[in-house]
Amino acid sequence: QVQLVESGGGLVQAAGSLRLSCAGSGRTFSSYRVGWFRQTPGKEREFVAGISWSGGNTYYGDSVKGRFTISRDNAKNTVYLQMNSLKPEDTAVYYCAASMITTIDPDEYKYWGKGTQVTVSS
Repeated sequence: QVQLVESGGGLVQAAGSLRLSCAGSGRTFSSYRVGWFRQTPGKEREFVAGISWSGGNTYYGDSVKGRFTISRDNAKNTVYLQMNSLKPEDTAVYYCAASMITTIDPDEYKYWGKGTQVTVSS
């Protein structure tokens, strides 16, 4: 069993930055791939970024490439999402999730956090 808790969301102006954290519990957390997704009302959940269990492999959605960076610290059971050059269209609830495979499909992620709101003002 893995539990995930997101933090770090908030209100920021366009072109600003935020860093989200995803704290995982459970002895096996470090063996999971972790992904960040986001969702706005009426839209499907969108893949944002993913990272391998070791942190050596990262992958991003096209809309955030070059602006967002995912990383992890397995000693702290935490995955981070550094978000730079934020745009109003980045406004969403951001979720972290854990999967045993490398995938951008949200259906393949078994464990989910409750999300943290990010609002980017213009």
